[in-house]
Amino acid sequence: MIFSRAVLGTANKKTKLSWWDYWVRHCWMTGWQSIRHSFQNWGDLMTGNWKDYALLNSDDPFEECYNCFWYDLGEDDTYPKEFLEYLQQMVEDIQTGKEKVIPVDEAFMERLKNLTDGVELEDDETTE
Repeated sequence: MIFSRAVLGTANKKTKLSWWDYWVRHCWMTGWQSIRHSFQNWGDLMTGNWKDYALLNSDDPFEECYNCFWYDLGEDDTYPKEFLEYLQQMVEDIQTGKEKVIPVDEAFMERLKNLTDGVELEDDETTE
């Protein structure tokens, strides 16, 4: 089943990764986590435990499980050190108030809906 996974090797209040944090805590541990998920999907395929893989009524649970298995084999959740440090710096900037965050809540979505009510797309634009 596809779901959000934690970015291993990152810590709060830290904007630079050491060699140990990046290579051992992120790359190595993320690799083992990916292997674990591949074996879990393979086990579900072999035992017929694929009923929870369908999110929509129109989805075929076996097909979703099968696709998750092959997707996880090629998946690589390791990120470059510079990218992780960039994300950590962004979190630090938000927590310290250096960057302004605009919350997207129901009131914001309702306002957006009211602002776009009646707006039509031109022929060459699609909403797919």
